[in-house]
Amino acid sequence: MTIILNGKDLALKAEEDFKKRVTTIKEMSGITPVLATILVGDDPASETYVKMKGNACERIGMKSLKIELPQNTSTDELLKTVNDLNNNDEVSGILLQHPTPSGINERACFDSINIEKDVDGVTSSGFGKMAMMEKAFGSCTPYGIMRLLNHYEIPLSGKHAVVIGRSPILGKPMAMMLLNANATVTICHSKTEDLPSVVAQADIVVGAVGIPKFIKSEWIKDNSIVVDAGYHPEKCGDIDLESLKDRCFAYTPVPGGVGPMTINTLLLQTIESCENKISN
Repeated sequence: MTIILNGKDLALKAEEDFKKRVTTIKEMSGITPVLATILVGDDPASETYVKMKGNACERIGMKSLKIELPQNTSTDELLKTVNDLNNNDEVSGILLQHPTPSGINERACFDSINIEKDVDGVTSSGFGKMAMMEKAFGSCTPYGIMRLLNHYEIPLSGKHAVVIGRSPILGKPMAMMLLNANATVTICHSKTEDLPSVVAQADIVVGAVGIPKFIKSEWIKDNSIVVDAGYHPEKCGDIDLESLKDRCFAYTPVPGGVGPMTINTLLLQTIESCENKISN
């Protein structure tokens, strides 16, 4: 029987635990974890995501600090904002909403986030530590996927995983996390030759390419583990799932699979950041 990797259900269960942890933090220290979100410009999708993150914080008793900057914000101005939050002892985590306007050096701004507050897992130093199996906050979507796979006890060790997509906050960290879990990993991208034949070898397929139904069901072999990290206005992901559902070992539905785990992981890591500070 096919396993449905239900991220929505897992996220709801995890939030119950998060509420208890936040309450414990408050009772022990008088501190409430605070997630600071920085939104530059007026991209409607980004505004929606930031609002969803704020609502999630409220549900578990955390605070959210929303900072909105105009479209014409310079890199230096954004760096100053990040630095102010780095130095704000009340802030447990910092999230710079992606994408930023084209005039901003986004990588420099990401890397200016204090690694101890990098709860979205976007810094180069955090990625390096994670890849070397050192303690660091993971990029939220791939780490959310790993949490989902672990919850359902999906076997990873020795499996051949094919990750389609190489973005710095999804494809690349996803590949490293799977490698750290003893999978054999192939990363595919726009220059990969004969992509269907590469995907056909996979025991685990991760769609992270950002194109609706780009990965065809006929490319994927029976009894595979199928993870779709995409979501598009057409209410579909990066993988054409329909004819796959009955022949997979396990798959993530769209919506309700990977998406809820991304914000849930952001909450988890903000709580952990606050706990780390208190324990130190």
